[in-house]
Amino acid sequence: MLPRAAVADSPADAAPGLRWDDSPCPLCTAADDEPLFEAADPTPTPGETARRFLVVRCKQCRLVYTNPRPDADEIHRFYPADYRPHRPRKHTHARKPHPFERLLGRPTAERRGALPWPGVGRMLDFGCGGGSFLKRMADEGWAVTGLDNSPAAVRAVTKDLNLRAFVGSLPHPELTPGSFEVITMWHSLEHVHDPLAVLREAYHLLVPGGRLVVACPNIDSWAFRRYAESWFGLDLPRHLTHFTPTTLGMMLQTAGLRVLETRGVRHSDWLRASARMAAGTPLADWLDKLFLWKPAAKLAAWLAYTMGQSDCMLAVAERPA
Repeated sequence: MLPRAAVADSPADAAPGLRWDDSPCPLCTAADDEPLFEAADPTPTPGETARRFLVVRCKQCRLVYTNPRPDADEIHRFYPADYRPHRPRKHTHARKPHPFERLLGRPTAERRGALPWPGVGRMLDFGCGGGSFLKRMADEGWAVTGLDNSPAAVRAVTKDLNLRAFVGSLPHPELTPGSFEVITMWHSLEHVHDPLAVLREAYHLLVPGGRLVVACPNIDSWAFRRYAESWFGLDLPRHLTHFTPTTLGMMLQTAGLRVLETRGVRHSDWLRASARMAAGTPLADWLDKLFLWKPAAKLAAWLAYTMGQSDCMLAVAERPA
């Protein structure tokens, strides 16, 4: 399965003062996993050797996840102060997507265009980061709420953007059942220790018929099979669960949600980042150098998208009425 990565013989290196969580499967709770490979933290603390982490696969449901992992009280140590998603972002106005973008794979992630809900309503952005998406949707008339584990990011949203946001995860005491028509999770579900509990709480927060939008890396992709431990979407140990379209759908359904759509999203910059990380390894080849060239990366990302092999995916689910 993983020709470019070595299967680990031992768990992640022990670290003084760091508490580890040896977890059962986050989906089916089986304590029956098999090691797949180990990989280093691509953004270690300056001056420190990059620690390596083990990625395993559940033998029962086939979910892939990081195990062991820093526990919920320790994981913050692996998020640098300037972590990019937490930075305030310059607000840009939404544009209407071109009709051909659906075929070619919209290069921007998922966040362009209208949410899967008629008109406007109440929206929760789980993992809101610097708040650029919240700001845009508020400008379009949505009643928005943000939620993020970063106090600095939430402070920027509340103080600088004057929008409603809270520090923490789901469940959250400030949020009540049936409060939202739409909940978005842009590259946040893979960061949490208990993704099923988060999705179950999202179910309760949605009104009947409400929609959940989840975007996350797809480990069942051509880019991952090529780059393995150098794949940009891996990002250990911040990414704790490594979904495929199948296991993401299983988790959404287990939480009580109905999956309406799962599709690939094209990110040529992810491919270029993977090629850069691989360039310094003994396995680097001419194709890695070619993918550093933006037009080549765009073409390769488009081909992967057309074959259903994008390394990013988006799922839309609803709470049944």
